[in-house]
Amino acid sequence: MLADDEFLNSPELDLDGWREALLPRSGHYTPVARESQPFIGRARARSLYGLFGADLSCNALRVERTQRDARRDGLDHYFALFQVAGSSTIVQNGRAMQLGVGDVALVDSARPGTHIFESDHGQWFSLQLPRRSLVSHLGFNLEGGVSGRGGTVGRALFDLVRNADTAGASAFAEPYMQLVVYDLIGALFIPSDPACTSLHADKLFKRVCGLIKDSYTNPEFGPREVAAGAGISLRYLQKLFSQRSSTCSEFIYSLRLDHAALLLHRRRLLRTGQPVSDIAYVCGFRDYTHFARKFRQRFGHSPSSHKGGLG
Repeated sequence: MLADDEFLNSPELDLDGWREALLPRSGHYTPVARESQPFIGRARARSLYGLFGADLSCNALRVERTQRDARRDGLDHYFALFQVAGSSTIVQNGRAMQLGVGDVALVDSARPGTHIFESDHGQWFSLQLPRRSLVSHLGFNLEGGVSGRGGTVGRALFDLVRNADTAGASAFAEPYMQLVVYDLIGALFIPSDPACTSLHADKLFKRVCGLIKDSYTNPEFGPREVAAGAGISLRYLQKLFSQRSSTCSEFIYSLRLDHAALLLHRRRLLRTGQPVSDIAYVCGFRDYTHFARKFRQRFGHSPSSHKGGLG
């Protein structure tokens, strides 16, 4: 559960103790206590589907993170902050995000921000989301924001996190559950301007095509190597090509076959007598039979009878 009796009965921390509890994984934050009462907080670290999480509570007036804090921490992750009890407001990037019970906000650890508490019994669950793996999976940079639980996606994410302790996910299932969390986060916080997402995807697709053109003649080079070289997930690589009515494998084969057609045309003009099987290998095919079948499908005749360039 997001907050349970064990957590609520855990030892109380003073201001310095609460800051120290957050520091190792979450960075520097400065609580500002209320004038009428001493600071009391609790913090419990735990893992959720292999991701770092923390149950948090405090009676502060607000918690601040400065630009200097962000610079010296050098952290590079988002965190999803779930409001478990009470209400609060997060201010970041010049925007104020109000949270009630069941709401989730996406916060950028690399930027300053302020968390203002409207009640003195606030409780939250913070889930750390590594920026590189999240953006790689989704294919676009996320904007901070807040989402109500009322929507289907928000409710699914809240329930997934709330019930994580009883889900019984094995170590084998953890990576898949992480992807489920990433997908729900992406659906909730997709950039409001579709053009930004499209521009990012177009630039990335252009870079992917460049990587393929540099290495397609390597017989060992395929979609997995493309994804690794571009620093994106195989799933998102497939999405980039499917949006353009193609596949990564088809694009690689197209380049190999075009190259083979040009080499065969030159072979015919120069009468070099170069074995067609050698041309197949030079163009990235390990098996001649496979090459010949692909070539016939593309050009309508066998490699040995090819006369033109790409015609």
